[in-house]
Amino acid sequence: MFDNIFGMVLTCVIVLIVFSLLLFLIKRYKKCPSDKVMVIYGKVGSNKDGSARSAKCIHGGAAFVWPVIQSYEFLDLTPLSISVDLENALSRQNIRINVPSRFTVGISTEPGVMQNAAERLLGLKLQEIQELAKDIIFGQLRLVIATMDIEEINTDRDKFLEAVSRNVEGELKKIGLRLINVNVTDISDESGYIDALGKEAAAKAINDAKKNVAEKDRDGSIGEANARKDQRVQVAQADAMAIQGENNAKVEVAMSNAQRREKEAEATRIATAAEKIAAAQALEEAYAAEQKAEAARAAREKATQEADIIVKTEIEKRKKELEAEAEAEQIRRKAKGEADAILAKMQAEAQGAQEILLKQADGLRQVVAAAGGDADSAVRLMLADKMEELMRIQVDAVKNIKIDKVTVWDGGENKDGKTATANFVSGMMKSIPPMSEMFDMAGMELPSYLGTRKEAEAPAAPAPAAETPAPAPEA
Repeated sequence: MFDNIFGMVLTCVIVLIVFSLLLFLIKRYKKCPSDKVMVIYGKVGSNKDGSARSAKCIHGGAAFVWPVIQSYEFLDLTPLSISVDLENALSRQNIRINVPSRFTVGISTEPGVMQNAAERLLGLKLQEIQELAKDIIFGQLRLVIATMDIEEINTDRDKFLEAVSRNVEGELKKIGLRLINVNVTDISDESGYIDALGKEAAAKAINDAKKNVAEKDRDGSIGEANARKDQRVQVAQADAMAIQGENNAKVEVAMSNAQRREKEAEATRIATAAEKIAAAQALEEAYAAEQKAEAARAAREKATQEADIIVKTEIEKRKKELEAEAEAEQIRRKAKGEADAILAKMQAEAQGAQEILLKQADGLRQVVAAAGGDADSAVRLMLADKMEELMRIQVDAVKNIKIDKVTVWDGGENKDGKTATANFVSGMMKSIPPMSEMFDMAGMELPSYLGTRKEAEAPAAPAPAAETPAPAPEA
């Protein structure tokens, strides 16, 4: 009873710990809202060049924030409207002007620029970010105005705004901001230059308007005279066309009567010819019907004959198919019998090989038992049994070599005191493995009654150089 209660309590504790751990891990999985940028800082990995990353920025997603080694904050993407009333800005003509404007900026979501925002704006309030951006905009706006004339700024407003946007946005990206909109209101100057330009443009517009009014009055008078001339010409043309129309109508009446009589004669001729053609077509259709009937009878007889031939052919074809299927079944049964015979033969051969291997294993087990359970001694015993045959094979390898003729050119003694002829004969003898080496290769020692191994002697002092003897005579 006590063990059951203890087990239940332990199970509940384990479940509670696992649930708490799972809940803690779920709470550490943070989601980033669409209007914010989540900045994870701490140990967040390294860059491609191996340097440590300062922060990891996520926009519109989620990430797991590891406890202890990582933390997170949010950057607000709310646009900031900045009023920039620039005064006494010096233009390229050295005329100071006032440029009231309003800039809308916000934190960028581009990967590289967003990293700059995490490094330079994290922890700052919106008012502090606004002041920082305002200082940058003031400087870049003065720089753009200093490179342009007042006429360009006042008339070509698109060019001015493009230059301002290009310069300001390039600097804002360095701190992680992007330029959303630029709105420049009326530009003014203390010297009255822009007002003079406006008055000049107004006077020019008034003069152009007066010129256009005079030209329109002239065009109206000319148009009225041309209209009266066209009226008289068109009335005369209408009268002439009326008389011509009456004459044409009379001619058309006469032509119509003549065409009517011609059409009546043509109709009579066509009717007579149509009656004769209809009678001829009736005879032709009767003959054609008789020909079709004859052709139908011939086709029916031909179809009957073809049906008889086809039925006989199908019967013969089915008969051959049945015979082929029977022959194939016999071949299959024969092949199956041969396959069963081959399988039985292979199984018998495998069983025989298995029996041979089992007998060899029993013989080897008995050899090991005879050697006192020492496997190495058993292997040496088996090699000793085969030693005579191995030595015979080594000797047979060189005993049948026939040397018809040997020519020796001996140059005297070498450094070891042996002549070339002695080295040749010694090499021939060494081609047969010595008995001690045979025992070494087998892992055994030479029996004591065959002698003991002689230790290697120290190398002899080099013999004095002898005069080169004359070549030995040919053997």
